[in-house]
Amino acid sequence: MALEPEELFEVDSDVPDLTGAVLLHHFDGFMDAGAAGSVLVDHLLETYEHRVVARFDVDGLIDYRARRPTMTYATDRWEDYAEPELVVRLLHDAVGTPFLVMTGPEPDRRWEAVVAGIRALVERWGVRLAISFHGIPMGVPHTRKLSVISHATRPELVVEKSPFNRVQVPGNLSALLELRLGQAGHDAMGFAAYVPHYLSQSTYPAAALGLLESITRATGLALTAGAVQEASRRTDAEIRRQVAESAEIAQVVEALERQYDAFAEASENLLVSGDEPLPSADEIGAEFERFLADQQRDV
Repeated sequence: MALEPEELFEVDSDVPDLTGAVLLHHFDGFMDAGAAGSVLVDHLLETYEHRVVARFDVDGLIDYRARRPTMTYATDRWEDYAEPELVVRLLHDAVGTPFLVMTGPEPDRRWEAVVAGIRALVERWGVRLAISFHGIPMGVPHTRKLSVISHATRPELVVEKSPFNRVQVPGNLSALLELRLGQAGHDAMGFAAYVPHYLSQSTYPAAALGLLESITRATGLALTAGAVQEASRRTDAEIRRQVAESAEIAQVVEALERQYDAFAEASENLLVSGDEPLPSADEIGAEFERFLADQQRDV
């Protein structure tokens, strides 16, 4: 017999009044260009004290053979197991306002039950707004202002409108959660940061910083940028160095800049377009190979 949604998780017995709190959620496994969402999660958990207030039973939700957890072998024995966790943590911002962060692997099965379980927590705790966040690869240059688009269950919640009209894309748990919460009369929204597609496989802190700023404006939470802002400055400086050392990279970036500026001037749309052919990811990726390798070693 299938478990009821409320039976999928355990709640801490000592949870304070969370009426009006915000729930941020980010699940590993779906698109996250530039590691924007995961960098932001790491920043929040490293900056603010936190504790788990709800834990989902992942054993029946994920496919271990599809994404095998890491185990550590030491000389003659198994020493450690990186046990997957799908949890909700309680944090407090810089002025003591409580907020929630839900993270973990995106379940491979029982999406509707998990969503129903999260909805039960939203209603149990009186959460006022649920927010997802991630990065998406786009044909934009890193030299222009980073764009963050939003979507929501009510038009009044939308901050930066998406340039897309109507498209069909592969589903993901965060999107389904937003849809179902909206259908149930709860407020939910999501942010997506544009990441230059030639940096999408790298760690691009500027995108995480853009998400953080958008979430701060939308919620009123006092969230400090701190380490992620410094990481963004270092990465941007390294990108500038790589561009300066390669005429071919510089030409590619300049082509993207011309397309971006021409289309922005013509339509005030954030998507790049134009008559000039867009350089392929392979062309740009070949030139940025060394940069990406350096970035991965620094993570």
